[in-house]
Amino acid sequence: MSRKPSINVILSLVLLLLLIVENYANITEAPTPQPQPNTNSNLPSYGTTQGSLNPQECGPRCTGRCSKTAFKKPCMFFCQKCCAKCLCVPAGTYGNKQSCPCYNNWKTKRGGPKCP
Repeated sequence: MSRKPSINVILSLVLLLLLIVENYANITEAPTPQPQPNTNSNLPSYGTTQGSLNPQECGPRCTGRCSKTAFKKPCMFFCQKCCAKCLCVPAGTYGNKQSCPCYNNWKTKRGGPKCP
């Protein structure tokens, strides 16, 4: 004769399985990053994220961005043009454009980068 498992045992096993699956899902999910407001101008990301600069702050930021190039005039011209549109200038003298998508994605007619 075979014994049938009781309904209580089956329900307990199902609940246990659901708890294990739910806990596994909680462990493997990464928390969603939340944007933080930029209220302090001394933070490194100030001015490097889109819309975080005032138009009058573009000149000094572009001076820093173009400080190591041999082509200062065109660098400053395009940097200031990009900053006026995007209100950000990536940190450093080269690269780091991922912090300002507008600055990064603005292209010339030939498809090259417009912003230095």
